Amino acid sequence: MKCAIVPVTPYQQNCSILVCEETRRAAIVDPGGEVPRLRDALKQLDVTLEKVFLTHGHMDHCAAADLVRKEFGVPIEGPHIDDKFWIDQLAEACRRVGFPHADPFEPDRWLNDGELVTFGAQTLEVLHCPGHTPGHVVFFHRGVRLALVGDVLFQGSIGRTDFPRGDYDTLIDSIRNKLWPLGDDVTFVPGHGPASTFGNERKNNPFVADMRFG
Repeated sequence: MKCAIVPVTPYQQNCSILVCEETRRAAIVDPGGEVPRLRDALKQLDVTLEKVFLTHGHMDHCAAADLVRKEFGVPIEGPHIDDKFWIDQLAEACRRVGFPHADPFEPDRWLNDGELVTFGAQTLEVLHCPGHTPGHVVFFHRGVRLALVGDVLFQGSIGRTDFPRGDYDTLIDSIRNKLWPLGDDVTFVPGHGPASTFGNERKNNPFVADMRFG
């Protein structure tokens, strides 16, 4: 499996296109907007879209999900149902900040901790990692040691917790007890900014470095 990153929207959200090299099938993670760019990327990669995966319900991660579902006839899987309230207010959230309009939608499948999602010949594990939002999930491919972490963790930082139902202590717990055990060698793609590894963040991230916790 390989991963292509297409930054979308004025928020420069890292929309990821996961490609199964064996079957040429693909999954899009967090299509926040700019469907024409995503369509072009799929064409350039010469793949057939099979699914949409969502890490959480914030507009810059999910506003184009239903458009992609309708255009390509593919299901939406994720996030956890605790983010339903975010998706239900999608139109208002977009209007409030001048984001392109998006209507609320219902995913084809809400995800729970420990479940699996698949596309092509690939399987990813689902980890429920609340804190940034209550229903945030992370997708982990054990074979290629890659995690799609949305807005849980960034290079040198962590997700905001000042949104409704966000919680700082819960986010720190998600990172240290759900992500770190996956291994220092895991590369992660955050929702914004450059990729990093869990090992690098355990050493250098001022919010979650091991030395901060003794």
